[in-house]
Amino acid sequence: MMIAENGYPRLHALNISKDPLDDDGRPKRTGTMWTASAHIITAVIGSGVLSLAWAMAQLGWIAGPVVMILFSFVTYYTSTLLASCYRTGDPVTGKRNYTYMDAVKSSLGTLQGKLCGYVQQINLFGAAVGYTITTGVSMMAISHTNCIHRSGGSAAACSTDATPFIIAFGIIELVLSQIKGFGQLWWLSTVAATMSFTYSIIGLGLEIAKVAATRKVRGNLTGIRIGAAITPIQKVRRVFQALGNIAFAYSYSIILIEIQDTIKSPPSEVETMKVANRFSVAVTTLFYMLCACFGYAAFGDSSPGNLLTATGLNPYWLLDVANVAVVLHLVGAYQVFSQPIFAFVEDQAARRFPDSRFVNKEIKIRLPGSGDKDTAGNRYYGLNMFRLVWRTGFVVVSTTISILVPFFNDIVGLLGAIGFWPLTVYFPIEMYIAGRKIVRWSGKWVLLKLLSMGCLMITVAAAAGSIAGIVDDLKASKGL
Repeated sequence: MMIAENGYPRLHALNISKDPLDDDGRPKRTGTMWTASAHIITAVIGSGVLSLAWAMAQLGWIAGPVVMILFSFVTYYTSTLLASCYRTGDPVTGKRNYTYMDAVKSSLGTLQGKLCGYVQQINLFGAAVGYTITTGVSMMAISHTNCIHRSGGSAAACSTDATPFIIAFGIIELVLSQIKGFGQLWWLSTVAATMSFTYSIIGLGLEIAKVAATRKVRGNLTGIRIGAAITPIQKVRRVFQALGNIAFAYSYSIILIEIQDTIKSPPSEVETMKVANRFSVAVTTLFYMLCACFGYAAFGDSSPGNLLTATGLNPYWLLDVANVAVVLHLVGAYQVFSQPIFAFVEDQAARRFPDSRFVNKEIKIRLPGSGDKDTAGNRYYGLNMFRLVWRTGFVVVSTTISILVPFFNDIVGLLGAIGFWPLTVYFPIEMYIAGRKIVRWSGKWVLLKLLSMGCLMITVAAAAGSIAGIVDDLKASKGL
């Protein structure tokens, strides 16, 4: 994954030729349906898959699969609309938009483009917090599982506090965040993709093994039943929160335009992207259905918020391998999602304070074998004081929030709610209406608006459920 000129991630297909050039003067794009599908699947299948069994437990055997299919359909449809906005004007020869925000600005104007940018920044920061929590929980799960096996099965003396591990992760990111151009390391996406598939497949395998060992399919048609363990209000809240978890698992609109910018033409980029969307969403939905259904069948009403922290999955060492994969994936993913925020803020600061030495001056620190090159050919690292202070503050704030609210599935649900409607539904629909000049109050206009309003209601419900879950968990953690 690369960082584009405006600070947002821009993906590149492999083996891009420098000659000839494309119509915009950039190196010839060589991406295909298969490379685009690989990018999409890599972006979608991640830590969100770990909460799907819990989401299924809230919805049950009837509503759970139906909701997942509905989300897959909405995601595919709106992603197809968004793909048609890659070029402004003519879909073959029109001006290219290199980022999501560029596409919104071209179709809906500067104000909407800025609004899109703010939503993206909030979503990216939320992802940093979510990744910090997930990594801390995974590291704690490794320690807890090994402690139980060392003590002969007794969990009483084994700590379940993720705080020390969250702090350790924050320290690692403090160092990594100061690496200039970290997002330009081409192997980052490869490592992240390998790790995400590793823990997802291990998790699915352990679920299948548990169902096979017990020879029993757990769960209910309507999910967790209202009774002594859960009140009607809690049931409604958890159902809403489950919607946010599923939305988070499917979200990839934030980088769809960047993926499309890797595709060669002819055929037109939008035609190739439509096929890639269809294939990727189908593969992802099948994989998600397997993970969610086998997880619910294995654990029933007690399905954990994070699959890899569950007890009863064996062999435990394989569970440790999966959690290590989560940690390795998210150490890099944190930087990939944070670097666009770093670049955006630093670019804005440089434009606003062009004469500030604190903001713009770099102190050259010579390095033995890596870094930038000066005019004499010597390797060096450019230390910038604004970058040092700003990025350190960012990591400290995200780590502090993660310590205060260390609730995995609550945060996942809230992140899904925040990003789903504006980025996956609203902007694609509005850009499509504007680009195709669809007449107001026509049948298609009304249907698109109804879809947008329906998804807005789901987003509000999911956000409310997740916030209520965070409040309840905070009270429970304090013994209130």
